[in-house]
Amino acid sequence: MALAFVVAAVPGGGNAATAVLTAITIAFLATIGWAGYQVYRSQQLSILSLTDGQRIALVAAVGAIVLMIAGADEMLETGGGTLAWIAILAASIVAIWRLWVESHTY
Repeated sequence: MALAFVVAAVPGGGNAATAVLTAITIAFLATIGWAGYQVYRSQQLSILSLTDGQRIALVAAVGAIVLMIAGADEMLETGGGTLAWIAILAASIVAIWRLWVESHTY
């Protein structure tokens, strides 16, 4: 609603709309980062009980997801980039799922 108000009411609303959209995006990404930190804090013992290889795979998978989110605009502009984006995101999700299953199997 704030973005629509800026475009409709403020002279030169295009630049102001870009600023509002940027602020909303930063707030959204900061909220995702805060939620990730809270998940890490609540699961710290589980994460530290993983083997070194499992922990490296977890950090690599989460890092790949973060990079895919950050580079989504550029990668989704081409057909090959879209396929690579989907493949990397899917591989990261599968890696996290496999780590979860492996860590909960006795």
